[in-house]
Amino acid sequence: MREMQRFATGASRMAERARPDAATRQRRGFVIVGVAALLMTITGAFGTHEVPILPRLAYWMIIMVSGAMIGIGVTAMIVGWGRFAHRPWIEGSIISVAIALPLTLVVIGCSIAFFGGGGRIGPQTVAFQFVMVLAITAVITAVNYAIGGQAEPDAPLPAEPEQQHPVRPRLADRLPPHLRGADIHAVAAEDHYLRVHTDAGSDLILLRLTDAIVELDGIEGARTHRSWWVARDAIRSVERGDGRAELTLPGGVTAPVSRSFYPALRDAGWFD
Repeated sequence: MREMQRFATGASRMAERARPDAATRQRRGFVIVGVAALLMTITGAFGTHEVPILPRLAYWMIIMVSGAMIGIGVTAMIVGWGRFAHRPWIEGSIISVAIALPLTLVVIGCSIAFFGGGGRIGPQTVAFQFVMVLAITAVITAVNYAIGGQAEPDAPLPAEPEQQHPVRPRLADRLPPHLRGADIHAVAAEDHYLRVHTDAGSDLILLRLTDAIVELDGIEGARTHRSWWVARDAIRSVERGDGRAELTLPGGVTAPVSRSFYPALRDAGWFD
């Protein structure tokens, strides 16, 4: 019908996506549709000039306010659902159909009430009006999605502090699968092999200690003996004496500190 073009404009307000500042946008939307209804009444848009001024005002107010209210409810529900938040073309299509259904009935009902002719409204007329209403609503909804939120962008959420994840050293890739995600406590030389002690157990790998220390980069640790490297966080207790020390690690593992490495570790606060 003639008035469906204007109802669709009112419906476009509903196509604005729900934002944290929804209350402000809703108040503004009602002001806009109120002004639009007054303009339509004064100009007698779409042939409504034949209707007296007061009924004409009532007609446009009903159309515009109904469109705004339906739009607000439909958009808040569908956008709040969030199922298609990352597929705007699907979300916009659902919004358009959900708006067009009730708005078609509003437009037809108002036209019958104010202009008469209800006897001529049949299924084909209703279907035609729905298609027209849906087409107009879809276009307006698409435009609103295209300009996306120029109206009111989402307020940025407070940035969450980045979580510090333990560094996984390259040496872990040499371990069996069940130990690769474990925390490395120490590495000790055994003949031509290295025993890697972790919080999930230990295992032997074939590698030189000096090369292993290079692959432990990212873990705070130090060489405590010519055949030992220890992670500082793994130390549970320290026994000192005669320029040497013994470090107790989880699981009862003990690591020696030789005279040659003792001064540097002491100065670094390892024994405090």
